[in-house]
Amino acid sequence: MIRLKVNGAAREFTGDPEMPLLWYLRDILQLTGSKFGCGVGLCGACTVHVNGEAARSCLTPMQDTAGKEIVTIEGLSQHGDHPLQIAWAQANVPQCGYCQGGQIMQAAALLKTHRKPTDHDIDEAMQGNICRCGTYQRIRQAIKAAAEVKA
Repeated sequence: MIRLKVNGAAREFTGDPEMPLLWYLRDILQLTGSKFGCGVGLCGACTVHVNGEAARSCLTPMQDTAGKEIVTIEGLSQHGDHPLQIAWAQANVPQCGYCQGGQIMQAAALLKTHRKPTDHDIDEAMQGNICRCGTYQRIRQAIKAAAEVKA
């Protein structure tokens, strides 16, 4: 049995320990904000936080989550009012929206370590998150706006 916390709630998992965290979140817990994109950790659509660090849930086997705290886009803010979520809306970042949960989770991990990220910091941190709509400039703008709120 694997015990973990997801968005603050204690959970237990008794299935296949090799099952990706993404499938547990989406199929069992019905937390569908983390998306399946590429399945090999290159697009970032499935990004969640594992013990406060950004992780690709499509590559994280359930056995690696034992005793850990997982936060999904649904758990980032109880009321959807995290500074990044607000900045994302104000900057009109999403077009199709598919990648945005992963983008926000990656950006949240960045802001934990860089309170005032430079363009270079943002580019480095976000390089593994692909937006097929090409909203990268608005993503950068939203991250900078959220950093101002958090400062």
